[in-house]
Amino acid sequence: MVNIVSWRNKAMSESLFADASKRLQKSLKYVSISEDAIARLKYPKSSLSVSIPVRMDDGSLQMFQGYRVRYDTTRGPAKGGVRYHPNVCLDEVQSLAFWMTFKCATLNLPFGGGKGGITLNPKALSKLELERLSRGYIDAIADFIGPDIDILAPDVYTNSMIMGWMMDQYSVIRRQISPGVVTGKPLALGGSVGRDTATATGAFFVMESILPKFDQLPQNTTVAVQGFGNAGAVIAQLLAKAGYKVVAVSDSQGGIYAKKGLDIPSIRQYKTSSQGIKAVYCRGSVCNIVEHEVITNQDLLALDVDVLIPAALENQITEENVDNIRANYIFEVANGPVTSTADNRLEEKGIYVFPDILVNAGGVTVSYFEWLQNRSGHYWKLDEVHQRLKEKMVEETETIWSLSQELAVSMRTAAYVHALNRLGDSLDAKGTRDYYCKT
Repeated sequence: MVNIVSWRNKAMSESLFADASKRLQKSLKYVSISEDAIARLKYPKSSLSVSIPVRMDDGSLQMFQGYRVRYDTTRGPAKGGVRYHPNVCLDEVQSLAFWMTFKCATLNLPFGGGKGGITLNPKALSKLELERLSRGYIDAIADFIGPDIDILAPDVYTNSMIMGWMMDQYSVIRRQISPGVVTGKPLALGGSVGRDTATATGAFFVMESILPKFDQLPQNTTVAVQGFGNAGAVIAQLLAKAGYKVVAVSDSQGGIYAKKGLDIPSIRQYKTSSQGIKAVYCRGSVCNIVEHEVITNQDLLALDVDVLIPAALENQITEENVDNIRANYIFEVANGPVTSTADNRLEEKGIYVFPDILVNAGGVTVSYFEWLQNRSGHYWKLDEVHQRLKEKMVEETETIWSLSQELAVSMRTAAYVHALNRLGDSLDAKGTRDYYCKT
């Protein structure tokens, strides 16, 4: 058996990618995958680093570092978001592309895994500077992407407007309208209804499939959500509307906790207007602050709740804080929020972790729907998007749940087994050592 940990050399043993690769170790015990397929999955297919010159509003020139990685394209063109964040680096982008490869296979989408990013604090740039940067990024990577090669999407601190700039710039370069190169675009430029909330909506469908298996009724279930951004705020509101008691939420500045539960729509309204989080009750444009406790992100992770939803960045639950976790169920709406070491400890503690490559796959699934709509020129209504998304998410959730029960393994291991089987079949279809050396 090939040891996945040995894929990377010791110098990279502490990297995010090395930690991400460890997740496959357990899964390989339960699949019949060729050595050829394993060899192909060791490294990304291609990686690109670019420098992006941007003329700032004050007339100065500033350089930004950008990246795009195509990890595997065996099952189709690469697919993955572009994030704007100070911590973006090649190791992170490569890890995210690796996860996207398995996420697309988990949901049986005709895509491989890709990812991109630019290292910056987007809050420090004006809207005009962000547009110049976004178009400059496409100028730098235009030969590396395309509707049948590598398809972009929004991620951390990118949105539909930025995706629209990117699609438009690619179309200018190619001298043809190319909506399929980017998903998560504005509706007016060929976007899909439901894409902006798809990650959270897909996660909600997963939770609604899983929690009844533990007799966990909404009205008796407390929830804490770390990360009150695009995905976290929407999943919090969906859960609250369904009757779950959302008692805590947080953003990068900190969080709030109220034992009786929070009024999530009011908090979203308050954050939109003030860029902060407080427990409030809003009627119209008038908001009243209600009793709540101010907590840190670490405090939120350690709350005694039924469900914990990490919806921020990777590596939030680590070896250092894993013993503080008291939730019964963790649903990974963020990518890679739990390290491999912490994952093992959570399993020992009897805490169920439902993995990112399943839980947050709603985003890429509706991106696939958008890509299909762009290619056909026929656009669906919201009810149709949600119904197709629900069918996809529930089908794969039930398959992975059954596999986890059959093999007596965690949901993460079962999800990787499920994805590896599909990836292995696709890779082996190109020919293996056994095929060429058969006598």
